[in-house]
Amino acid sequence: MASIAALTLPSSSSSSLALSLSSLFAVGSLDHGAFVPNVSPSRMCYNGRVRCDLSESLKHVNGKPVLPVVTERTLPKFLESARMDRRVDRRVDRTSTRLKLFSGSANRLLSQEIACYMGLELGKINIKRFADGEIYVQLQESVRGCDVFLVQPTCPPANENLMELLIMIDACRRASAKNITAVIPYFGYARADRKTQGRESIAAKLVANIITEAGANRVLACDLHSGQSMGYFDIPVDHINCHPVILDYLASKRVCSSDLVVVSPDVGGVARARAFAKKLSDAPLAIVDKRRHGHNVAEVMNLIGDVKGKVAVMVDDMIDTAGTITKGAELLHQEGAREVYACCTHAVFSPPAIEKLSSGCFQEVIVTNTIPAPQSHFPQLTVLSVANLMGETIWRVHDDCSVSSIFQ
Repeated sequence: MASIAALTLPSSSSSSLALSLSSLFAVGSLDHGAFVPNVSPSRMCYNGRVRCDLSESLKHVNGKPVLPVVTERTLPKFLESARMDRRVDRRVDRTSTRLKLFSGSANRLLSQEIACYMGLELGKINIKRFADGEIYVQLQESVRGCDVFLVQPTCPPANENLMELLIMIDACRRASAKNITAVIPYFGYARADRKTQGRESIAAKLVANIITEAGANRVLACDLHSGQSMGYFDIPVDHINCHPVILDYLASKRVCSSDLVVVSPDVGGVARARAFAKKLSDAPLAIVDKRRHGHNVAEVMNLIGDVKGKVAVMVDDMIDTAGTITKGAELLHQEGAREVYACCTHAVFSPPAIEKLSSGCFQEVIVTNTIPAPQSHFPQLTVLSVANLMGETIWRVHDDCSVSSIFQ
């Protein structure tokens, strides 16, 4: 059974729960000299799913449950400090009806967690498939003049979920929404960002054009495969870095910082791994050199760096078939690594990824819930929630506040 990091909304009478929420996002604990946590993050199993655990029973008004609104006093520490300037800004209204949050069918659990953190209810929307596979979308509440956020990752089945997102955007545009933000936790086709051979398409640019033409005014995405993908959009893009969630969880592992080494599974991920290592007490860096013979097929050649007797943390933006990261882990063990951890934001897990990841090469596989947790779980899998991070980003976009200050 996978371990799931629960999203907890603390009440004013429960300081211990407030501390567990702040520990999930406490960036300040990542730069300490010793790799030892102050408080372990909250993790909770719930039938293999991510759930929102309320600190008290829901109150009902007119037969409908009312979620408690997160106040300024119960925000995570690194979000609380970054928002001090907003306390004097009286324009911020967290009960405003001008913000509407809708969820597609790709990852409704994540959408519910985001709404739970924001103290909102998901907007009412009717999404169904006709007998021939066509998608039907109808908004069941007014969005005229509203700031609308549509949460829909383009995870497998990528084409179905992408088309659903486009139709949702079109429905909002035709319903006279003031601003439409496509919240895409996982942006499919991001790997097709350049031509590696003759007569290839650049599908990432094509998908960006389609989303723009459908009527989106802004895109909010998590850990894009490459930075240049932001330039493919002709509209503003807010890029969410989910590493603080993984880093804070790793801080709960009682490992001395001198025993750590961050490993990039390929040369293309060196910049990502270097930034990750800098947050882990400036840990040393190692690189796995590979040669790819075809799509989803990789062969490890050699290792650049020293991992003997160390705890290796492999960092990537996604795990698809797990071929690259599994062969890299085998090489690390051959080179004398004591333990190997695999960390990524997007758990695509195309077959036979589950079999490879559960083969015993990894001490733990740490992912986030930008993509729904797989149906087949294995003991090494840990799923962390990014709902708090995404919810806070949505508020800041809506309030015209800085997003980058979250990660500083």
